[in-house]
Amino acid sequence: MAPWRSVLYFLSSVMLFLTQGLGMNLALANLNQIQGSIAATTTEAAWLSAAYMAPNVSLGILLVKVRMQYGVRALAKVAVICFIGASALNLFISDLQSAIVVRFLSGIAAAPLATLGFLYMLEIFPPQKRGTVGLCLVTMNSMLGAPLTRLVSPTLIDFGGWRGLYTLEMSLALLVLPIIFLLPLTAPPRVKVIVRTDVVSYLFIAIGYGCVAVALSVGRPYWWFEAPWLGVMLVVAVASLFIAAMIELGREHPLVDFRWLLSWRNIHIFGILLIFRLLTGEQSAIVMLWYQNIGLLFDQLQMLYLIILVFTVVGGFVCAALLNRGYSRSIQVVALVILATGAFIDSQTTSLTRPEQMYLSQALVAMGSAMFVPPTLADFFNSAFAKGPAYVVTFFVVFMFTQVIGALVATASYGTFITIREKFHSSILAEQITLTNPIVANRLSTLAAPYAKVVGDPTLMNSEGLTLLSAQVTREANTLAFGDAFFVAGAIAVVALALMLIHMTYQSLHSKLARSSAPSAAVA
Repeated sequence: MAPWRSVLYFLSSVMLFLTQGLGMNLALANLNQIQGSIAATTTEAAWLSAAYMAPNVSLGILLVKVRMQYGVRALAKVAVICFIGASALNLFISDLQSAIVVRFLSGIAAAPLATLGFLYMLEIFPPQKRGTVGLCLVTMNSMLGAPLTRLVSPTLIDFGGWRGLYTLEMSLALLVLPIIFLLPLTAPPRVKVIVRTDVVSYLFIAIGYGCVAVALSVGRPYWWFEAPWLGVMLVVAVASLFIAAMIELGREHPLVDFRWLLSWRNIHIFGILLIFRLLTGEQSAIVMLWYQNIGLLFDQLQMLYLIILVFTVVGGFVCAALLNRGYSRSIQVVALVILATGAFIDSQTTSLTRPEQMYLSQALVAMGSAMFVPPTLADFFNSAFAKGPAYVVTFFVVFMFTQVIGALVATASYGTFITIREKFHSSILAEQITLTNPIVANRLSTLAAPYAKVVGDPTLMNSEGLTLLSAQVTREANTLAFGDAFFVAGAIAVVALALMLIHMTYQSLHSKLARSSAPSAAVA
């Protein structure tokens, strides 16, 4: 492929991933800013994320077979046109109910965009580099949507609130449409691969994945043990996925090969990808929630998001260069060290910490995140590609599950952990506050002093001081809870690094023993 044409395909992949990433993140990142315009509480607004994720998480599985049977060009045209229609519907939203319906349709329409972005990136490279350099750049592109969303959100919200956000999404979708017509993808031979049982299996998988996505999205706002229907939803998810597995295990040509998927090697890869989502959750779930908690707005964080964006790109290209030279395990070791360092730096945060103090740590986390997962994906992709197109579908099952469900697990886990630790620290701090303590009494009088000119009653003035002191205690308890969450992210990185080094040592010793025993066997 000519260099100029490769650049166009690369930019097309970036554009497709940005369109998909912005569609997924615009509402999620701006819930506090837009919930007033759709008359929703914070808890109700969580359904916007749930409605988007429920269909989006599983559709990529079916789309791989749709591409094989009907052709990628037909799939691309229909996908982008549907996405433009869904984006246009966002401009007419006026209440929560209509917003949920449109977000559900947007989740369906956006599902093919990540697949198309994946295919446009792989189009550039010869087969031997698709599983190395191609996957590095695909992973990098998939991570650009979140920081870019937070960079452009302040201007878009000032421009027109909810409609301002989705005017950009529709504009990007309109820009993507000519790409599909002007830059065709290599079309594999069309094969009739979709049968009725595929549809049945997919429906059960979609119900299972959708229920999990909804439960993870709204579980923390409603609280896990306070809403019995969350348990019912998870039971339905387990039952649906079990039925789908039983159907697929009995088929000669399954939609998802569960036997291969549940092999020890693939379970190992699956675990690594989930660990990756927990590590990247330090940035997407903890940092963003932390700054919302202390009241900073997006326009005060734009330099931080710009640094995250730049170092994500740097990490992607560094990983591609090193993986192309065969440094697979070394990349992951370095990435885990970088991630652990960034998380432990952030664990020292205080209530006075501002974005400037987190530039270095978040640059490290962004770079480490872009470097960690491609080597694992490369092994899995090459294994699936070597076995044939049917196994590529299974690859997409794992990839989409870990990317979407894994991200929801990270957000829900960290959010729940922070809530629990905040209650713990609040109780500890509250025990230490007694009015007989002269330090506490002095702080109380200092906080109440500004009200002396307008409140004549000493009891009321003392009450105002207690209210302000209580708010400070809550703020400090939150700060300690977020510090604990950062520390846990760093601890996960250290444990993952230790397990990886042990595994690498075992593999090295095993190969040495195998080589040393080979000559002995030959002599015998």
